[in-house]
Amino acid sequence: METEGSGFDLDLLAASLRVDSTDSGSFVEGLAAKLADILPGRVTVQHGRRGLLGPKYVRRLSVQGNDQRRELLRSDRDVGEARCGRVSGGIVLKTETMGVDDWLGALGGALAAEAQRNQRTRQALERLMIEGGA
Repeated sequence: METEGSGFDLDLLAASLRVDSTDSGSFVEGLAAKLADILPGRVTVQHGRRGLLGPKYVRRLSVQGNDQRRELLRSDRDVGEARCGRVSGGIVLKTETMGVDDWLGALGGALAAEAQRNQRTRQALERLMIEGGA
C-alpha cells in the first residue's frame, strides 16, 4: 500500500524494519540503530545488562513523533511489550498496548508521513529499504 504522494510502500517499509525479526535480540538492536539514523534526536534507547558483567542490550526503544510516543520494551530475552501513547504538552495522555507487527505498521506509517515533510528522513528511509533487501 503506497501512501498518497509519499512514494513509499508501507508494506515494503514495514518489511524493511522487521528484516531481522527471527531473532528478537538482533531485531531490537538493529531497529534501534536504524531508527536512530532515520530520526536523530527523536529516538531514545535505554540499555540493560544481563547479569553484573554481562553484555548490554536494548531494554527500551522510544520513538517520539509529533503527538505520539511509540515504545518497544524488552526483557532479557524477548520483546515484552509494544505500545503507542498520545502525547500533549510532553505528557502521555493515553497508552495503547499492541502487537509488534501492528506497532511496526503504525511506525512505518508515521515514518512515511515524516518523509513527506523532511528530505533527510526520506533519504534515510530510501537507504533503509535498499540495504534491508526489500
